[in-house]
Amino acid sequence: MGVLWTTASVPDGEKAAFWGEAVSRTLAPVEVVPHADRPFDGRLSSHRLGYVQVSTIEADAARVSRTAGLVARSAEAGAEAQLGVGVQESGRAVLVQDGRRAEVARGGLLVYDTARPYSIDYPERFRAHVFQVPRRLLGVSEREARQVAGSALTADEGLGAVLLPFLGTLADSAHAYPASVGDRLAGSVADLFITLVAQLTRPTATEQPSANGHLVRRIREHIDRNLGDPDLSPEGIARAHRISVRYLHRIFEGEGVTVGRLVQQRRLEECARELSRRGRAVPTVSAVAQRWGFVNPAHFSRAFRAAYGVSPREWRALRAADGA
Repeated sequence: MGVLWTTASVPDGEKAAFWGEAVSRTLAPVEVVPHADRPFDGRLSSHRLGYVQVSTIEADAARVSRTAGLVARSAEAGAEAQLGVGVQESGRAVLVQDGRRAEVARGGLLVYDTARPYSIDYPERFRAHVFQVPRRLLGVSEREARQVAGSALTADEGLGAVLLPFLGTLADSAHAYPASVGDRLAGSVADLFITLVAQLTRPTATEQPSANGHLVRRIREHIDRNLGDPDLSPEGIARAHRISVRYLHRIFEGEGVTVGRLVQQRRLEECARELSRRGRAVPTVSAVAQRWGFVNPAHFSRAFRAAYGVSPREWRALRAADGA
């Protein structure tokens, strides 16, 4: 089931603010400043294909900014970094991120990363498809993300000839796929994005780095599926993928995190997310910890405090106060 936002029935004086909220809730918290001093017109539809979010935007000219403050606030809330790919269907777009500037018109593609500040300027009315994928599922390291953010690609450049038509068709038909098909398509999108990152970061590289990228993504997915297993370990992960523990650690050297640390980090993220939920039937802190693979309550509390600066109970109380 998709989500649709439109300014059509919103009072003229509230359209711009409504649109900013729509984009922020759907993609990532941003500031939106329309270019024209008239009632803003915009339409945004969004669907999920497995872990891939596919959105189509048609709107008036505006500048979209993800500031350092908004990035910090997202990190504090435990939001995942997303690798974004925008496909321009009409109008122009100018992306600035990490000191790079990229401009595309119809048929162009932009790459951005929600983990760091960026701005996208749309100087005229436009239509675009936006794909967002959790960066961790792509096996994209922080270094690689910084290399590709702020990049552009056209249909005349390498992978663009394959990627752009596929993404355009997929976005136009995203609403029609059942969940089982969507899950499979998500894997195809992820594979193409991994290849895109490989092209943008290592245009003359052999196939081996790309193969490692695919393996890292599969390992990260395996970890996410098994976070609740207290016995999840590098040894078991290596065995499940028929590789040695030594090779497992080697392919994670460029990820900026060890396998063991990644497992704990993902468990803590899920615990923090669950402890942020509000409702009558909220589980106990110990139940949440056990559900995500923590056996020792004292160890869980120490690890949580080290990661978030407060105890699990304090975290829950703070989130409840924020929502009051």
